[in-house]
Amino acid sequence: MATVHLDQITRQYGPVKAVEDITFKIPEGEFWVFVGPSGCGKSTILRIIAGLETASSGNVYIGNRLVNAVPARQRDVAMVFQNYALYPHMTVAENLAFGLRMRQANPSTIQTQIDQVARSLAIDHLLNRKPKQLSGGQQQRVALGRAIIRQPQVFLLDEPLSNLDAQLRDDTRAELKQLHQRLGITTVYVTHDQVEAMTLADQIVVLDRGRVQQIGPPQTVYAQPANQMVARFLGNPAMNLLPAVYGNSLFWLGQQSLSCSVDLQDQLHPYEGQHLNLGIRPEHITWVPAENPSENIPTAAQLLNHAPLKVEVDLMEPLGREVLIRAHLLEANSSTLIQFQGPAEAQFQPGDRIIVHLDLARLFVFDPQTGIGLFD
Repeated sequence: MATVHLDQITRQYGPVKAVEDITFKIPEGEFWVFVGPSGCGKSTILRIIAGLETASSGNVYIGNRLVNAVPARQRDVAMVFQNYALYPHMTVAENLAFGLRMRQANPSTIQTQIDQVARSLAIDHLLNRKPKQLSGGQQQRVALGRAIIRQPQVFLLDEPLSNLDAQLRDDTRAELKQLHQRLGITTVYVTHDQVEAMTLADQIVVLDRGRVQQIGPPQTVYAQPANQMVARFLGNPAMNLLPAVYGNSLFWLGQQSLSCSVDLQDQLHPYEGQHLNLGIRPEHITWVPAENPSENIPTAAQLLNHAPLKVEVDLMEPLGREVLIRAHLLEANSSTLIQFQGPAEAQFQPGDRIIVHLDLARLFVFDPQTGIGLFD
């Protein structure tokens, strides 16, 4: 195991900066996930760590060793690619053994390692097959096994599950987590799937347009996003962003308004009359039918922290045990959309009007120009 330290890494292609001023240190044995939209620079950073790309500026350390000028094969890292990159003419056993044979390891040691790794990944019955005779999940396990058998200081995984179907992806994700718990090797994992990031990571690095937006434990980043990009990217369904104007101790959304706490009013005093974006996650919104508001209404204690808004239903999306309701605010810009969840038995039609209650204790306030959260 080894630490991975990136110090002010920038990678530039002509006038375009793919990544800029990337600095962090991964403690040994931890599982870090780089997550962000396509083109955010996450794979570029991974390739710089591996030595497959050269940084335009900055330093890369693996352990205590500066590796800027160290070739990829000498960095003692193992990388698993999105397309598995197995040798089609070799059997599973030969694919697993390839790295050790290139290092001229003892044949008896190679066989012992193959047997151990194959058993741990449940591919010991596949050792005589070739890649074309394997399913996608089996090929993925072989690619992982080829990396594990080298016993590297660092694992680097570049969207290794993206080619798998949904069920196999879930199963393999769980296996990856268990594998890391057993081996304890420092692991860097790249994905655009926020579910993978949340479930696998000790720490998440959220990237956008080549820059780090936030680093932290998954649940902390989810609950305390630093800006709108992080807030919207992590979470499915995504966080609602509601344009508002602050004035007279109220958030105005068209003709409707939300109150805010006295403490928040003091903090918002400099923003009197200014446009702000309010963030609220779908799970922090409850609803009642407008024609019978006594149903499902929050308790009196809950109402102290809840604020009602009138909305009109646009679309219902059944999700099995629950339903996702997409709507727009009434008495406001018709493009101000809001989505929230309800029980599976909820029955609405487009055009139905509903009263929703927002949990004000879970409300975020963002600067619409910078996207930065205004308060912790």
